[in-house]
Amino acid sequence: MSSNITQQNYSVNRDSRNKLNQHPSMVLWFTGLSGSGKSTIAEAVEAKLHVMQFRTYTLDGDNLRGGINHGLGFTEVDRNENLRRTAEIAKLFVDAGIITIAAFVSPLEKDRKMVKEIIGENDFVEIFVDTNLATCEERDVKGLYQKARKGLIPNFTGIDSPYESPTNPDIWIKTDNESITIAVAKVITFVKEKIETNSNE
Repeated sequence: MSSNITQQNYSVNRDSRNKLNQHPSMVLWFTGLSGSGKSTIAEAVEAKLHVMQFRTYTLDGDNLRGGINHGLGFTEVDRNENLRRTAEIAKLFVDAGIITIAAFVSPLEKDRKMVKEIIGENDFVEIFVDTNLATCEERDVKGLYQKARKGLIPNFTGIDSPYESPTNPDIWIKTDNESITIAVAKVITFVKEKIETNSNE
């Protein structure tokens, strides 16, 4: 950080915002292959939390790439920067008192570790949407996998770029035998328990 930059502290802070919202803020980070169901489950989770009167916001990868992350490609360096910027934004939303939802492929362990370090371990909930590659390809309404197999999309995760599955996620959703309803219930239960734990500290 430059010596010319001074961190500003304000009387209205995260604690006061969380108190006003009557719940702690955190990041629910969904990771998994393209077509795994990340966005579908994340959207259903936010809808449920909204009905429960929690303050939420979803950071959508395509929306961010159309704005603040405009100009970034899909090389490993650009993907890393895409996730770094997203993590910094998510950190700001946590400070704003918001339960922040993010669904990103985030295929590399080192990048997810970076995201966790930026956001903070206590505020980061890693949710692995575990779906096999064949199922993801079947769900591919955009035809991305087909294009990747033809060599039209280089560095596509699952085809010619690796996906490193989380080994110890906070929530593990196995879509082969868990419906969206069950997946959402698992996330909501985890959030409730985390809130209860925080309130007792």
